[in-house]
Amino acid sequence: MNTEPFRMKLFPSEPPADDGVPSLKLMSGVFLLIAVQLTVDLVLDQIEGDVGPWHLGIEALTGTTALILGLRLLRALRLRGNTIVRLKDALQASRQEADRWRSEAAQTLQGLGRAMDHQFERWNLSQAERDVALFLLKGFSTRDIADLRSTSERTVRQQAQDVYRKAGLSGRAELSAFFLEDLLLPPSTG
Repeated sequence: MNTEPFRMKLFPSEPPADDGVPSLKLMSGVFLLIAVQLTVDLVLDQIEGDVGPWHLGIEALTGTTALILGLRLLRALRLRGNTIVRLKDALQASRQEADRWRSEAAQTLQGLGRAMDHQFERWNLSQAERDVALFLLKGFSTRDIADLRSTSERTVRQQAQDVYRKAGLSGRAELSAFFLEDLLLPPSTG
């Protein structure tokens, strides 16, 4: 089964579209630019010499605040970058683990399918009876099986009875238990 289209939607490789919120880079740049402009203004005010201490104090406070905010935003940007790197690494590890699990499960399911085919052969089931047995194990109703096989419900019921008789089982529950019982055992403690 190809899961690539699902992955593409769930884990896009492109960054999300602009959501209207200014980026941290832009905001930190604006604050640093304000700090530089206020510093230049303070220097020019000192050269002109006709500025009072309140004006100088307010500009110094504004410039210092802008500088602190710009530096804090740059730090937040660096931390965000580190977090993104960690998340990408974790995502890659999760993808590798999921791929490994899918591979192992596929091998197990293929092995189970072969084992079921061998058991059906031992029971001498016809191809139609094998199909009915598989649909019964998957939980389909006799009506669903009849629709899928383009036959009557009566035929499906008869084929199901033939499966149970040849297998020495009393019904669908025992058929399911025959194949699933060993799969659902608790893990052995060693």
